[in-house]
Parts: sequence; C-alpha cells; structure tokens
Amino acid sequence: MKKTEILIYIGTKIKEHRLQQNLSQEKLAELTDLHRTYIGMIERAEKNITISTLEKITKVLNIKLKDLFNDSKS
Repeated sequence: MKKTEILIYIGTKIKEHRLQQNLSQEKLAELTDLHRTYIGMIERAEKNITISTLEKITKVLNIKLKDLFNDSKS
C-alpha cells in the first residue's frame, strides 16, 4: 500500500465508525481533545496521523486499533 492509500483507508474507516455511532466530527474532536478541522483532515487523508492520535480516536469510537484494519468486506 502506498502512503496515500493507507491514509485514505484509515480516514475512510474512521469516518465509517464515526457515522455508525452517529457522531459528528465536532463531537469526535471534543471527545478526543483534537480540533474538528484536524478530524476532517484525517478523514480526507490530508494529514499523516500518528499512532497515538489513532489510539485516542479508536478508544473514543470503542474499537480496537487492530479492528480498524480488519476489512469485513474482503
């Protein structure tokens, strides 16, 4: 996977989980102590997210970090 492909994949998965839980970007940002625009940039693959930030987001979304990479469609 190229760098951009993994960023797109992660951003898409975060957005999917966020929407499944009926959370806005603003609410997710509040719960993770991140800025709303930063959440949007992650979802649009415009930012290279760190592992620690990814961990914060997955904890709030109540998913395991490894589950973010499990693709149930394949």
